[in-house]
Parts: sequence; C-alpha cells; structure tokens
Amino acid sequence: MLTQRPAELQRIYPAVQPHARLTLPTPLPTLRFMLPIRSEGALTGRRPTVTCRVGEVLLGSAHPVAVQSMTNTDTADAGATARQVAQLAEAGSELVRITVNTREAATAVPDIRRRLEEQGVRVPLVGDFHYNGHLLLSEVPECARALDKYRINPGNVGVGGKHDENFRRMIEVAVEHGKPVRIGVNWGSLDRTLLTDLMDANARRPEPRPEHEVVLEAIRESALRSAEFAERCGLPHERIVLSAKVSEVGDLVAVNRALGAACDYPLHLGLTEAGPGMKGTVASVAALSILLAEGIGDTIRTSLTPTPGGDRADEVRICQQVLQSLGIRRFAPQVTSCPGCGRTTGTVFQELAARISAHIQERIPQWRESCPGVETLRVAVMGCVVNGPGESRHADIGISLPGAGEDPRAPVFVDGKLVATLKGDAIAGDFVRMLDEYVARRFGAGVRSDG
Repeated sequence: MLTQRPAELQRIYPAVQPHARLTLPTPLPTLRFMLPIRSEGALTGRRPTVTCRVGEVLLGSAHPVAVQSMTNTDTADAGATARQVAQLAEAGSELVRITVNTREAATAVPDIRRRLEEQGVRVPLVGDFHYNGHLLLSEVPECARALDKYRINPGNVGVGGKHDENFRRMIEVAVEHGKPVRIGVNWGSLDRTLLTDLMDANARRPEPRPEHEVVLEAIRESALRSAEFAERCGLPHERIVLSAKVSEVGDLVAVNRALGAACDYPLHLGLTEAGPGMKGTVASVAALSILLAEGIGDTIRTSLTPTPGGDRADEVRICQQVLQSLGIRRFAPQVTSCPGCGRTTGTVFQELAARISAHIQERIPQWRESCPGVETLRVAVMGCVVNGPGESRHADIGISLPGAGEDPRAPVFVDGKLVATLKGDAIAGDFVRMLDEYVARRFGAGVRSDG
C-alpha cells in the first residue's frame, strides 16, 4: 500500500513507486532545506504508518520511536537469558529479542518469561527464528504463546516449494496466537531464488543496471512480497513490521527510503553487522540519524560487536542518545561539557564532567520514579571563561570552572541567572549538592545528595 509522504519530503525525495527501480541515495539536501526535527509528542514529520502492538508497546508513526536490543546469551540457559533481558530492560530497551534456534531454546522461553514476571519485568520478548522456526513454533506451542512477536527471515525459511510452505506455517502460528511478525530481510541471507530472477531479468535489459542496485531492489522486493504473502495467509496488515538490513550506511538509507515509500508498515531500522567499537557506533549513528531526520523509522537497534566482557546495554544507550540528540525523544538529563584546549591544561573540568555524568546515571532510575520530567534537564560543565558562562546560562544548571591562569572561582548559573560562586576543594561536591537540590525543587521530589 503506497503511502502519501509529507509535502516537504516529497519535494526533496520523490516517492519511489512500488516495485520501481531502486537507485542509490541522492546527495543530502543543504541545511536550509532540511526538515525540522520533531520533538516527542509532535511526530507529524514521521512517515505515516499503521500501528502494530507488540505486548504493551505500540510501534508506528503515532507513537514514539522505540528502542530495542538483543541478548547474546545461550537462550537454553533460562537464568542467564532472563538476567540479561532484565538488564537491557533496566537500561531502557523497550523490546528485547532472543535467539530461538533449538528445541532446548524454545522450551526455555516460557521459563524466561516466568522469571521476568517474577522480577516485575514486563518488556516484550521477540523470538528470532532462522531455518527451523516453522518446526519450533509448531512443536513447542508454549514458546509460541510466551513470545510477544516473531522475527522471520524470508531468506532462510526454505528453498523452492518448501520456502512458501514453511513461511506459511510460521504465519499461521502467529495468526493462531494473535502475535505480530517482523519480516526481517538481511542482505547476508537474501532469498537466492528471488535474487536470481531479478538478476536474470536485469541481464535481459538493453542497458542492465549495476548488480549492486539489483541486490538492493531484491531486498526491498523480498520484504514487500513476503508481507503480501503473510496477509494472504491471514496475518492482519497491522501485525506486520518490516526491516531491510545491510552493512553499509548509504545502502541502508537507500533501501529504507524506497521501502518506506512503498508501504505503510512500521519499519525497524538498524545497520546489520555494524562492527566493533567506534567504527560500529559511528556507522550506526550516521545511518540512523539520516533516516530518522527524514521521518523514517519506528523502532531502532544498533548491532554492535561487543568487546569481551563488555556491557551489552551500550547498544541501548547509543540508540537513546541518537534519539535524544535529534530531539525526537528524551531519556535522561543531558550534560554539555567543553572538549578542552590550551586554556584548560588541568583536568578539573574533565573530572567534574565525568562525575556529574556518573552521578546522573546512578540517580536516573530513582529520579524517573520520583521526579517526572527530569529527563529534560540540561546541565553544563564548562572549563574556562571563553564559552563557560554563556553555555552555563543556556543550561538549566551550569558551572563555569576556571581555566589556566584564571581566578580560581566557579560561577554557578541556575535558569540563566548567576546564583553562587564556588571556591576551594569542595567545588565538585557543592555542585553535585546544588544539582540534586535543583532536581528536587523543579521536578517535585526530595532527592538527598550523598555529597
């Protein structure tokens, strides 16, 4: 079903008609033509979609962009998996996906759900199925009931006639249990029959297109055709979410622009196999930011290669920071601090910025419960007189520390006004205390500082 795009977006990126030629991304518009980023509660800039309910989470253009993540535990270990799901949910993941690849894993799913409920964790669980999902969902009905959504990869549900039959069986289970489905196409496991057909058709053209463009078109076609087939099998239109994942930024932007223009299903965005560390983070942020700024995307994930022993919840925090930096959602108070230069040869402002960030991270679970709205708080920790006072005035509460050779005093600004000047060795503790007092006064609950 072709959707009507906002007029401003239509002028910048003409809509791609269903099953039309897919081209590589056009250059980004200049800043003066960029669409305004909509804040939460003013989502009129979003690409229009139907609403899909996943547990208690609503996905679609009428609702906030949801953050999700995936466990990396052995799902058959119900205790370890439940613990990681709870950790991801506590970090802010609004949906959590778990691998369901063996009968042992499928059998463990109800136990995982029970353990989470005993802890009061209500996050929706998404089952990730490849190759044998039709067997697991049919043979372990308790698993099918316990999950809130199924992720199906149409590229590896079977070959030839088995493809349609296996896909149909999974959809019928979803219909029986009233579950939504994400049809997740990945270019690393693309339907070979579909790709071969499109490549053959391209080869017969008078002027064949580059093979890479045909691959991107196959990704889009796989998602759309699978969704159409799922509806023919009885799955309601509003219980379908689509995703088209690749590992290059430009390709992800191109294929999701085209997919978004061709349907009104909610879209799950993410750069697949983004990579480790800085590379994976930067690439994911670049791709997500472009699409989200255009109003495309209803739920997001960053698929980072974790460091051994690293915190899995980092992928949740990155997604939250992307949405918060774009002004789309607010999750936690924002700390502004300067990068340092020759005027800030000491480490005082760096240490204070780190301490304030850690303090906020520690307090935010309590603040969310007792201080509604605290996620909109803006804090500034600046290192010298050049931008320090100005940035501090722009924040809700800010401190301007002395730079090298400056008078050893630190003015504190609250709501744009100078309220105190701190001195001596207790500057950090005093500012933390003032921050807690400000939160308590403005957001409505007493929060006692530890100093």
